[in-house]
Amino acid sequence: MLSKSKKIGVVGLWHLGSVLCAAWSKLGYEIKGFDYDKQRVTGLLKGIPPVFEPDLSETIRTYVRDGILSFSSNMRSLSKCDFIFLSYDTPVTDDDSSDLTILEKSVKDLRTVMKDDSILIVSSQSPVGYCSTLRTILRNENKTLDLAYSPENLRLGEAIECYLNPDRIILGTSNRGAESKCLSLLSNITDKILTMNIASSEMVKHGINSFLAMSIVFTNSLADLCEETGANIDDVVEGLKSDPRIGQKAYLSPGVGFSGGTLGRDLKVLDEVHQRDNNSSGWFGDIHKYNISRKYTMVNKIAKLTNGLERKTLGVLGLTYKPGTSTLRRSLPLEIVNLLIDKGATVRIYDPKADYSELKNNQMFMIETTIEDLSIDADMLVLLTEWPAFKEFDWSTIKNRMKTPAIFDTKNFLNREELKESGFTYYSIGMI
Repeated sequence: MLSKSKKIGVVGLWHLGSVLCAAWSKLGYEIKGFDYDKQRVTGLLKGIPPVFEPDLSETIRTYVRDGILSFSSNMRSLSKCDFIFLSYDTPVTDDDSSDLTILEKSVKDLRTVMKDDSILIVSSQSPVGYCSTLRTILRNENKTLDLAYSPENLRLGEAIECYLNPDRIILGTSNRGAESKCLSLLSNITDKILTMNIASSEMVKHGINSFLAMSIVFTNSLADLCEETGANIDDVVEGLKSDPRIGQKAYLSPGVGFSGGTLGRDLKVLDEVHQRDNNSSGWFGDIHKYNISRKYTMVNKIAKLTNGLERKTLGVLGLTYKPGTSTLRRSLPLEIVNLLIDKGATVRIYDPKADYSELKNNQMFMIETTIEDLSIDADMLVLLTEWPAFKEFDWSTIKNRMKTPAIFDTKNFLNREELKESGFTYYSIGMI
């Protein structure tokens, strides 16, 4: 294992970078965090991360106070680091393409700062082949520098725990020397490290996310067929998972489709590689297109259940793209809400953690602070994000506040029988 006298730098301090700073501080290393955004750095020095994540603020505050963790907008602060993680959450455009500008700028600035024989470990999402370009930029400046790719494997809402207790770590390098150095560091987290060349490690990340995306699209398609045939998607999924070739951890939850840019970005990369070599769109592109169409399917379902959306009042439960996070970036629930408004519905929102400061000022929905207020005169409640608090709520207390006591649970998350006993009409995905 690597001596903890070694210093670690982290470049890019939004979700991924903040979590890396917290996790490596917990392991006892001296951590130097850098970001070009001075306001973000100022917040982190006060223990205020740019995005909500359980235990993140407390951990950062503790190790800043103890002098183990520091933050700066001066890249020279990284000059004594033995390892530097490139951890910007790679921006995604509206069509799910990667915007690599910040990654290239960071590496070009780092190449004159990094000390001899240090390693840049890229954890930012990287299109296959791109890390080789970044490595060339580094080594054209200093031949003693090297680069590795170790894709992040975080889950919003449990990121620190996830990072420190991985099933395995993927590590891509170009030579045995860089591999050995990285193994000495990463073995402080786990000895389950799969080593390979850089292009393979990039492709592993694309492959995992594309497989998960395919599983979501498959399950949603199956759920639609269940509604047409009288089958119950929950029972069907249980049956599928009972097959050991599929397994209990299979990503088979029906719903509104996948949100964020992460899965879409990897499908986009693989589709572009396919088109480059075959001059036509292929399977990965088809998965991506189906998921995009899913939000329109959801809006049409809601319109059917409410007998049209014009002049209807909908209370939406959850706006973040998944529970355990505050971010609304690339949130599919937000996209669905905007489509409902376009169709003439009045929409009110309740989300326990959403960071509404990320929104544009011209949002057309109303924000409520309680479920009780959300339900007043509502024609229907629509659950779009499965926050645990929704499962614990006593729905019988709001039935008489609503114009029509009905709930559309797009995640099959709530207790169907309890809601029916409370006098609600309950609608879900993939069952009648």
